[in-house]
Order: sequence, then structure tokens, then C-alpha cells
Amino acid sequence: MCGRFTQIQSREVWLSALEGQAERNIAWDEQPIGRYNVAPGSHVLLLNHRDDALHLDPVFWGYAPPWWHKAPLINARVETAAESKMFRPLWQHGRAVVMADGWYEWKREGDKKQPYYIYHRQRQPLFFAAIGHAPYARQQEKEGFVIITAASDRGMVALHDRRPLVLEASAVSEWLHPATSAQRASELVEQAALDPQQFSWHPVSRAVGNPHHQQPELVEAIADPLC
Repeated sequence: MCGRFTQIQSREVWLSALEGQAERNIAWDEQPIGRYNVAPGSHVLLLNHRDDALHLDPVFWGYAPPWWHKAPLINARVETAAESKMFRPLWQHGRAVVMADGWYEWKREGDKKQPYYIYHRQRQPLFFAAIGHAPYARQQEKEGFVIITAASDRGMVALHDRRPLVLEASAVSEWLHPATSAQRASELVEQAALDPQQFSWHPVSRAVGNPHHQQPELVEAIADPLC
């Protein structure tokens, strides 16, 4: 986790939740983004702060510096990211946010895996903590971003033991701001992360396993899981 998520609504839905936190250098756009199945290796609209304003840039989901000769990483564990050799520079200088409506997780049922869609109980817009290779306006291929993950607990752990770390909207500006220290950023992910109890989930079609599928029906609950 996190391996798939959705960016369905218009960018204004997320940005309105941040209204008044910071200046924006982002064109007004009320058209829905309409991505029902965002997969690693694609370019994702990533919210970041530079030049004293918020920006949205299409950034590669995955991180593989030139010396890394394996598949690009897509997640980083919050428990170790701030101090690891791989991610410490990104934590210090490349903090970003992925805007999302929800994410998918697969639960093993016997010899099959059933996908579930996870979302805020009140359908509020979500802000995934992310880190990457800034500045995002001048991206190098495969030196993109990763989503920060945390341990699941309570009922969510039955689906998967990891989940994206979702920040409260009120903490997004401070997380993104270049003046926020690495230590303060570590405090924020402890103090301003949404609790798993604030989420709901339901089984969805196994069609979501194919990233070419992008239809709205992917997020709808199904009555007969694993069928």
C-alpha cells in the first residue's frame, strides 16, 4: 500500500479545503479530473509549494535515483523515511501532497484477492503525504515521488497492514512550506494524520486490477465479492 487511488473530482474541490492557507499559482479549473484508477508509473497532479505559492505539477509516481537499478519505489514508510539514506533528502526538501478521493486495497480471500475501495466516512477530500525529487517543475524521468504510508490498525488492518498517511487539511500548508523543518514535518505526520476510524470501505469490481479500466463503476460497491 498504496498501489492505486482515485483523483475524480475537480482540483477546486481539494483547493477549496485549503482556502486561505497559502497563495496559489494554479489555474482555476472546475472540470473533474476523472481518474478512477491511478496506477504507479503514471503522471499524477502533485501539490507542492515553491516561489511563495502552491503549484500543481504532473509528476511521475515512482522514485528511482540514477544509482538505483531496481524498479522505482512507490511508497515510503513513515517510521523510517525521515532518516533513511534513500528518502532523507526528499523529506527535507521535497515534501508534497497527493490529492485523492480514496484508494484501493486488495484483501486475500482464499486463493483470490478481493479489491476494496477506501474513502472518508463523510466523503471529504483526502491529502496523502508524499515526498519526491523537487523542484517538481523540472522533473527527471523516474525521479518522481512516493506516497508516505503508516501502519493500519483497528478494522482497517483486516484489509492490509499499511495505508497512506492522510493529513488533515489544516496541516497541508505547513507540511508543504519550505520553511518547515524536517523535525517539524515528523511531528506533523504524528499529530495531524487522520485516524483509520474516519474511513469506510466496500468491495468493488476486480476490474480495477487492470489500470486501463477508468470507468466510474470501479468505485461502486458490489453485492457479490469475488464473483
